[in-house]
Amino acid sequence: MTPRQGTALVVVDLQNDFCTGPVATSRYRGSPATLNAVTTNTARAVDVARSRGTEVLFVRYLGDVEHQGPSWRRRDHVLGKRPKCREGTWGAEFHKVSPAPGEGVFTKRVCFDAFLSEGFEEHLVRKDIGHLVFAGLFTDVCVDSTARTGFQKGYHITVLTDCTTSMHLPDADILRFMSVVYGARTTTHDIPDTWSPGGGEEHPWSAPAWRTASA
Repeated sequence: MTPRQGTALVVVDLQNDFCTGPVATSRYRGSPATLNAVTTNTARAVDVARSRGTEVLFVRYLGDVEHQGPSWRRRDHVLGKRPKCREGTWGAEFHKVSPAPGEGVFTKRVCFDAFLSEGFEEHLVRKDIGHLVFAGLFTDVCVDSTARTGFQKGYHITVLTDCTTSMHLPDADILRFMSVVYGARTTTHDIPDTWSPGGGEEHPWSAPAWRTASA
């Protein structure tokens, strides 16, 4: 099978209920300054991608109760979780970014993985995309879920470390996990030449700078 050549920046769940306001701050255990930096850097990554002609794809989450399966409802009941990013609310709106005309927007209805949203994978195939560059929230939940499926389906994975943060796990731990298990490349939004190898090369990528010889 001929390797797919294209690269897409995948912006995951950059929505108000995850990024700002009382819902976001009550759920995120880190500093609000971290969320602010991550969302600002993600918006910058979108600008960088557009300036270089890299496709930008937006993934959004809708958490309405009617979309929840039995296990999701039970978990929310047991843990006292309330629905987030309900359709038509301010919480579901994009934060600091706005899709431009013609850019893909894909909706996850109460699921983590963008590959479960209608049309996402079909779009990647149609556009000959083989490299997925991830920004958005959260590294250990929806970014990881989508990256995991993408890797298993043959996509190369890059994570922009300054454009994401974790909800439950230390950032370094989940990034190391993704590097080791998915072969994920890690870099930052301001070095776009390192987002993916050029020319469709299939050679192994170098280890991320944060890895040590004993890692």
